[in-house]
Amino acid sequence: MTESLSTLFRKASQLDQTDRAALAGLLLESLDPASDASVEAVWAAEVERRVREVDQGLVRTVPWEALRDRLDARGQARDRN
Repeated sequence: MTESLSTLFRKASQLDQTDRAALAGLLLESLDPASDASVEAVWAAEVERRVREVDQGLVRTVPWEALRDRLDARGQARDRN
């Protein structure tokens, strides 16, 4: 990592979580600027559907920590086999 990139990372790391997430999104978008509008519309509709399901109590959310632990356990079980 170049010194200027390291400096930029250090400064970006000091942003609050919301701003870091926004910056990450902008950087990812810059890697594929020609995104398909129809794909974006489908994803937006899917996000709206999922939010509605959560709001209506149709689905149960799982805390990240619990999901991570579950995935780690699966990976460890797979490694043993």
